Amino acid sequence: MKTIKLALVAIFSGVLTIGFSQSVKVTEGSLAPLKGSTSLNVEYDWSNFRVGKFEKETEYLDKKAAEFNQKEPGKGDTWKASWNADKEGRYQPKFEELFNKATVKLGLNLGNSTVSKYKAIVKTTFIEPGYNVFVSKAPASANMEITIVETDNPSKVVAKIVITGSLGRTYGYGDMDTGIRIQECYALAGKKLGALLSKQLK
Repeated sequence: MKTIKLALVAIFSGVLTIGFSQSVKVTEGSLAPLKGSTSLNVEYDWSNFRVGKFEKETEYLDKKAAEFNQKEPGKGDTWKASWNADKEGRYQPKFEELFNKATVKLGLNLGNSTVSKYKAIVKTTFIEPGYNVFVSKAPASANMEITIVETDNPSKVVAKIVITGSLGRTYGYGDMDTGIRIQECYALAGKKLGALLSKQLK
């Protein structure tokens, strides 16, 4: 029975991930000015993004929180607080961790521990939370816009990169929690962005 269940998960997982495609593209400017840089500041913009079928994050949070609270008073409020805390506690660190692993040979570090001439503004534009209900699952997915600007003159845009369809998933039942799935979206996005810079700036 267990073998059959795992097989079904694999089948459904394969079916439900068809149609997702990741893209990382420089859409404006050039990354060339960053050549030789050893550090890159980072700032995250969570101000306005869609979640699933909802045009605004607040609409999604209000609906889900209300549903959870109806089942168990207070559960929705706890869930909503966790959703917001995960941005700084899970997603941002994972993005930086995987970016920095991808740029080790380049000698470029993303973070705010040092003063850098340039800064990356990571703006989330869309999140699909995905799901895992044992017999079927769909990965999370996220779209982001990364704008590279001069730290002391943010109006000076050096380059813009668009990341679409960054998938967040794990094998088996390790991604039952929404936060884990979305965390993997940011891990993959950081990895792909770091790889892009390593390729273009080597």
